[in-house]
Amino acid sequence: MQERKRLERTLEDDHKIVASLSDLDTLFELAREGENVNGDITRELKSFSEALESVETAMLLSGENDARSAIITIHPGAGGTESQDWAEMLLRMYLRWAERKAFNTVITDRLEGEGAGIKSVTFEVNGENAYGLLQSEIGVHRLVRISPFDANARRHTSFASAFVYPQIDEEIKIDIRADDLRIDTFRSSGAGGQHVNMTDSAVRITHFPTGIVVQCQNERSQHKNRESAMKQLRSRLYEFELEKKQEAARKTEAAKADINFGSQIRSYVLAPYRMIKDHRTKLAIGDVDRVLNGDIDSLIHAYLVFRKTGKTVNNDKDDLPE
Repeated sequence: MQERKRLERTLEDDHKIVASLSDLDTLFELAREGENVNGDITRELKSFSEALESVETAMLLSGENDARSAIITIHPGAGGTESQDWAEMLLRMYLRWAERKAFNTVITDRLEGEGAGIKSVTFEVNGENAYGLLQSEIGVHRLVRISPFDANARRHTSFASAFVYPQIDEEIKIDIRADDLRIDTFRSSGAGGQHVNMTDSAVRITHFPTGIVVQCQNERSQHKNRESAMKQLRSRLYEFELEKKQEAARKTEAAKADINFGSQIRSYVLAPYRMIKDHRTKLAIGDVDRVLNGDIDSLIHAYLVFRKTGKTVNNDKDDLPE
């Protein structure tokens, strides 16, 4: 059924593009005859360009796990409340983006910051191609703004890290020995009702050979939290093994695109000027609010093109200061 839906969407996209081309041909013919259709041509070209970009993005998702759902973790960098608030802003941006895409999201673990923001968060983005699209977000995100937490209204720079894992289903066998695991239960630390706060329903799983730790506390049932934590662990172990196999290839490709956790991939500047710039693709966007409200499709598309071809974006705003 999933394959059928994918094929139906492909056919539907093809029909839309053919129809748009036909409409544009008609409008240009009317323009040659002296009709005032410039506004219609502008609107149709914008719609046509967006449709082509969407199709191109889908074609660029050819990786083994690109079609899978995703698990995202966000951690603030040093800087206390300032960075924790930035981590929450990133979370909001991704949740808004997922809502635009009609993807289902589930926050499995969230640790609130002291005063504002979050100390860490893990959440699922469930939908076709979620992992392939969100790979563009792996790395460190830098924010420059006038701090709302500084009484002297000084400019602050904050960092937050994001990492994305593919959700691994039961079809891919991951060998997890019971002897290699330590499973701890504890009371949920988040907001919730009496049952959540009064029972040891939250689950933390430690995998001794790799040192990977996952936890889940959003469900009332300890069994469901354990099931969700095991899903996270399978995904983390799968990614861990891929990382080991691809280490040599990563070193070779490092000059093309450094996408390792800990690399600064994008700057979000809110003061003294307003601009978002991706340091890999060189794409710069002046409408900061639109991006922070979840419209990151142009950033994702530019990254996928860059990953495939190594080509950066020709952007008139590239010469703005960092």
